[in-house]
Amino acid sequence: MRKDTVLSHAGRSPERFDGAVNVPVIRASTILYPDVESHEDRSDRFAGVRYGRSGTTTRFALEETLAQLEGAARVCAVGSGLAAIVVSLLAFTRSGDHILVADNVYGPTRNFCLGRLQRMGVETEFYDPALGGAIERLLRETTRLVYCESPGSLTFEMQDIPAIAAAAHARSIPVLADNTWATPYCFRAFEKGVDISIHAATKYIVGHADVMLGTIGATEEHWRRIRQTASDFGY
Repeated sequence: MRKDTVLSHAGRSPERFDGAVNVPVIRASTILYPDVESHEDRSDRFAGVRYGRSGTTTRFALEETLAQLEGAARVCAVGSGLAAIVVSLLAFTRSGDHILVADNVYGPTRNFCLGRLQRMGVETEFYDPALGGAIERLLRETTRLVYCESPGSLTFEMQDIPAIAAAAHARSIPVLADNTWATPYCFRAFEKGVDISIHAATKYIVGHADVMLGTIGATEEHWRRIRQTASDFGY
């Protein structure tokens, strides 16, 4: 299916909303359940509308649209691009871990790694974004993720994502990528081996400088870890 076709149809369900082309904006905090059994059902706490903070039909439509456009199994929306970065990094790390982060990353990402993560006992090693598959020699037993950004912020280096992913996956290490600059329209990160794709949707996706939004796309294997971490931090 062509990208423009996906953009025209993804996330929309006219049959659910009396034929309306666009999903209505639903604002809600408390959600009423039809019966006690439905309220007490905790078989999947992230399925359906349960409470405003965890999502309404409007949010789910956005997440579904981005998942289809990018090729993710699921997408989790959060309050900003930096929130998406922080949630993604915290989902995979704990004290004693080592992570590899491209040296051309967004400035606040670097600050978070050298600040909060370092205080948590996580070691960040910044690698040359041109390293490609040679990143294999930097991987350790304690390496928990490889973080990419292509093109990189400010300097715009392009990374060999497939080669990096192949090296990381050979050691069962997930690959995270900040895909903000390329957007899911220009770079389908999951087809190139990325496991977690992060967007500061405030930028191109929103496009009008009037909304703060971050999104995290994930493979089925990693989505629940991302969603649980986002929930733990209030999203």
